[in-house]
Amino acid sequence: MRILHVLNHVQDIGNGIVNAAIDLACCQAQAGFEVAIASSGGEYESLMKQYQIRHFTIAIPRSPLKVINNTQLFREITQAFSPDVVHTHMVTGVILAKLLRGNSSYVLISTVHNEWQFHATLMGIADRVIAVSRSVARSMQRRGIPVRKLHVVANGTIGSPRHPPLDRIKPLPLQHPAITTVAGLCHRKGIHDLLEAFVQIADEHPTAHLYLVGNGPHRAAFERQAQKSPHRQRIHFEGFQTEPQRYLLSTDVFVLASRQEPFGLALSEAREAGCAIVASDVDGIPEVLDGGNAGQLVRSGDVGALSEALSSLLQCHEDLEAWKLRAQTNLDWLRVERVHQETLGVYQAAIVEMTRTVCA
Repeated sequence: MRILHVLNHVQDIGNGIVNAAIDLACCQAQAGFEVAIASSGGEYESLMKQYQIRHFTIAIPRSPLKVINNTQLFREITQAFSPDVVHTHMVTGVILAKLLRGNSSYVLISTVHNEWQFHATLMGIADRVIAVSRSVARSMQRRGIPVRKLHVVANGTIGSPRHPPLDRIKPLPLQHPAITTVAGLCHRKGIHDLLEAFVQIADEHPTAHLYLVGNGPHRAAFERQAQKSPHRQRIHFEGFQTEPQRYLLSTDVFVLASRQEPFGLALSEAREAGCAIVASDVDGIPEVLDGGNAGQLVRSGDVGALSEALSSLLQCHEDLEAWKLRAQTNLDWLRVERVHQETLGVYQAAIVEMTRTVCA
């Protein structure tokens, strides 16, 4: 089977869509499939070479209105690689692949990573649509994508080829108790709520420190918010880190305070690292946390509930350790190999259906 993934880029900048697609492509290549990626390029090209994944350079526009500018190059790529499957991970890619399929025999698969984006409905023009959580699938169904097209393949990060095994990563010497988030610094990730919650518990827990790992468009605003706090010396903006596991392995409580979150790859990484977890009860987050068995769920945007959950864990060492153990229970389903196998099943079903249609 020849598989072509279409991405905006393959940069190592903490983009969850790219990270998930790279993991999948590497697993597919390791399994013996011929795999290629079409993108504008980036740091992951070196990893792709290790797995013998071909790279075709194409500047995929973010705006669907600019798709027409790339039609000739995309056509040349599909003619050169002759894929059986074109797997797209963003809207402009699925539009290109659909418009230019013509007499080509490839099946078109799309993965909906960010269903909250208004144009995500366009992902439904593919032959099969993969949703990264049951929550995303329900949302896509409400938007009119037929159930027969939808398949849930939940994300997973354990065993990712992007990182060395956890036992080979050296934890950082953080201040304890350490509260950490790994997230893009934007409003959707609830960073404002997390900063407010930390300020509320900082006096009661004078040795606690907050670490924000990641970059984003609203970092400057969040830094200004932190600077207004008397506890600003205990709030650390660490920027993007290629190995966030160094932080997670030394973290006591991991927080994902998102207002919207289709899945949350960082939660999978935090569970593997054995962090106690507090996260928003929104979208796909409860699924990643086994319905609350692997981490505490609080109402999204409720700063009081978030601060109470954090304070409770920091007050009781036994509870903290118990939640760390619970995070590491039932992890097998979060392995990238499972994502690969389930995605392969989607491909095969789409190919069988296309073959039947052609023969009919």
